[in-house]
Amino acid sequence: MKSISKNRKAWHDYYIEEKIEAGVSLKGSEVKVLRDGHGSIVEGYAMVRDGQAWLVNAYIPSLKHASYLNHNEKRDRRLLLHRNQIERLDAATRQKGYTLIPLEIYFDDNNRVKIELGLAKGKANHDKRDAEKQKDAKKEAQKAMKRY
Repeated sequence: MKSISKNRKAWHDYYIEEKIEAGVSLKGSEVKVLRDGHGSIVEGYAMVRDGQAWLVNAYIPSLKHASYLNHNEKRDRRLLLHRNQIERLDAATRQKGYTLIPLEIYFDDNNRVKIELGLAKGKANHDKRDAEKQKDAKKEAQKAMKRY
């Protein structure tokens, strides 16, 4: 598994309740750019529209040598999921506060582009502060243990 891009901010902003792996339908120039390690999913999200799952607002830069076959950098990309997975995710995202967030995009063992989606619920600001305090306390404890 070769990681291309991770969304570290998602763990800070959301409670991730479930993870789902999905394939991504891409053009050839997009795959070439991802092989070079470029692309970002930080601003992206997933949604179910017309019975299909879509990755929206993910940034994959254009390939310089692709000429007229180049792709739009922030186009909607279809996610490859089973019908029952799509229906379950659609029902879950219709609930208030739930969304589908891309956590990581990577190449699997068969060199196919996969994306890990998280069914997430947003954190309130005070929850984010509490999580940051716990993280800092854990770091301090590790430093103290290391000294002795």
